[in-house]
Amino acid sequence: MTEHDPAMQPFAVLVGTWTTEATHPMLDGVAPGSTTFEWLDGERFLIQRSHHDHEKIPDAISVIGPPEEGDGLVQEYFDERGVRRTYGISLEDGVLRSWRDHPGFDQRYEATLADEGFVGLSQLAREPGDWHDDLKVVYRRAG
Repeated sequence: MTEHDPAMQPFAVLVGTWTTEATHPMLDGVAPGSTTFEWLDGERFLIQRSHHDHEKIPDAISVIGPPEEGDGLVQEYFDERGVRRTYGISLEDGVLRSWRDHPGFDQRYEATLADEGFVGLSQLAREPGDWHDDLKVVYRRAG
C-alpha cells in the first residue's frame, strides 16, 4: 500500500493533545486526564493514547486504520488491564462512531466533533438493544 487511505483523512481533525474530563456511573465526581492522537509515519494509521487520573479508568492505547481483511475501518484497543478489543469505527460528517457487538457486552460510542472540544458518550448493552450510558468524556484541545 503506497497511497494514503482516503477513509483516514477525516481523522486528521483529531490529531493533537486533548485534556479530558471523564464521568462514569460507578464513579463519584470527574476524573481529569488527557488523550493524544498522532499519525504513525505514513499517515495510514492513527494512534490514540489516553490516561485518566483515576484507578478505575485504565490507561489505553488504540490504533485506528483499515482492517487486515474486509472493508471499513477498525479501532484496535488495548489497556493496562490486558484487555484487547476490536471495534468498527467511522468518522462521517463530523460524527465519530465506534461499535462492538459482543454477546452480553455490546458497546457503542458517538461524538460530534468540533475544533476546540467535543463530548464522547460510550454506551453498553448487556441484553440486545438495552443500552445504558457508560463512560462520558469531555475533550478540550490543549494549548
